[in-house]
Amino acid sequence: MGKAADVEARWPDGGVAAGRLQYEPPKLIFRGPERRVYSGDALAGVRADGRNLILAGGERFQLPTPAQSWVEAILNPKGRLEKLGVKPSLRVDIVGLDDPVFAAELAAAAPLSQNGAEVDLLFYGADSAVELAAIGNLVPRLAERGALWVVSLKGKAARVKDVEVMAAAKACGLVDTKVCALSAERTALKFVRRRT
Repeated sequence: MGKAADVEARWPDGGVAAGRLQYEPPKLIFRGPERRVYSGDALAGVRADGRNLILAGGERFQLPTPAQSWVEAILNPKGRLEKLGVKPSLRVDIVGLDDPVFAAELAAAAPLSQNGAEVDLLFYGADSAVELAAIGNLVPRLAERGALWVVSLKGKAARVKDVEVMAAAKACGLVDTKVCALSAERTALKFVRRRT
């Protein structure tokens, strides 16, 4: 849930390099002839000058579009629930996801649905083929414009691959629209009904 662009980088020592700049909160990463990573104090003084993103250390990245949106994203990063689209007015629920911290955070932001009622956002924990096969049972609970977030372990702990999650959801008439890190251990893929 970050930003990415092809840029021209200008280093404080006068060097210039072409590469790819990515903002993956809380890090800004330059991938070019060499990889450079910026976080913390290096991003505290970030500013925009037209299409140039300028860091506190004097590094300049010329973007294809105005840099102000990058500055705003870096200085005011979105919280986890904002990235997931949670709003107090939405009906939400959690199914099969054992994450007490997330459940408490979600319940404090929006009331959890009761008795299998229709929801705007449904967070579903799925780490096996059996759990992926149950996605079809959840689709009827989604409001017309509702979304299903399928949450799975990531990295070496992953038990299902993203492509398997996408295939299972697609088989139920859903399309993927977004990916978000739910935590250091879990990733979430967002699905909505296919528009006809």
